Amino acid sequence: MPSIEEFEGRWRIARRIDDRRAGAEGRFDGEVVIARGGDGWVYDETGSLSLGAGAPLTATRRYLWQALADGRIAVSFADGRPFHVFDPSAPVPEADHRCQPDFYRVRYDFTAWPDWAAEWEVTGPRKDYRMVSTYRRA
Repeated sequence: MPSIEEFEGRWRIARRIDDRRAGAEGRFDGEVVIARGGDGWVYDETGSLSLGAGAPLTATRRYLWQALADGRIAVSFADGRPFHVFDPSAPVPEADHRCQPDFYRVRYDFTAWPDWAAEWEVTGPRKDYRMVSTYRRA
């Protein structure tokens, strides 16, 4: 399974979104660049987001990744707030994040490395959706 250094580089990303609350499906297609920056790595995502019948929009996302002493990876939001921690040495690690009042659960899948995936289930009074993102080297 990958070490944090093995995530470095460019990735093609394809994401499928099932927004159960809105009864809409969406997709995101783009690129992710994971590069060293500061005291860790910066995850930058850019691409085209389409939701339901709406016109496609340019979308971006940034996370900060940091290697922990035990080999796990701590993921933070771009402003440094903690998001979740996962263990890339596990074939299918899971993590969660409580963003009151909603709950986020991720399940990574590294069994086909270097291709990998992240599946998010988000539930709560404000949100109810599933996102599956697949990553391939660019």
